[in-house]
Amino acid sequence: MRVGPISVVCACLAVVTPAASAGPAIRSVAEARVRVDHHLQEVDAVASRLDAVLAGPCPGFSTAAEWKQFQEARINDVVLLMAHLEQAWIEAKAVKDDELRREAKAPRQRIAEGRQLVEKLQTCAARNHTSIDPLGVWLRIEREVPHRQAEIALPE
Repeated sequence: MRVGPISVVCACLAVVTPAASAGPAIRSVAEARVRVDHHLQEVDAVASRLDAVLAGPCPGFSTAAEWKQFQEARINDVVLLMAHLEQAWIEAKAVKDDELRREAKAPRQRIAEGRQLVEKLQTCAARNHTSIDPLGVWLRIEREVPHRQAEIALPE
C-alpha cells in the first residue's frame, strides 16, 4: 500500500487536533475573574494564618513530634499560598484583560511572607531544640507547588 503526502497530512491532523483542543478552555473575562477571585481569596486566607505565626512569638512544644506537626502545617501553608498565587496567574493569563492580570499578579508580594516564615521556622526550631534546613525546605516547596496546583485548580 502506497502512502501519499495527503495521507500523511491527514494522519498528522488526526493526531494533533485532539491535543490542541485539550488546552485551556476559552473563557470570558467574567468567568476568568470568578476563578482568579477564588484563588486570591484563598491566598488571603492562607496569608492570614502565616501573618499570625509571623507576628507571634515562637511557639514551644514539649515533644519533637508536636514541633514536626507544627512545622509541616506551616510549610504546607507556604506551598498552598504559592500554588494559589500561580493558579490565579494562570487563570488571568487565559484571557486578554490587563486589569485582571494586574490583580492576579499584585499579591505575588506575599511570596516574601513565605520566605519570612521559613526564616522564623528556623529560629523557632532552635528554640525547640531542633533544626531545619531552609534550602531543603525551599526545594521541597518548589517541588510540591505544581502538585498542589493540580489539586486546587477549579474544574473546567
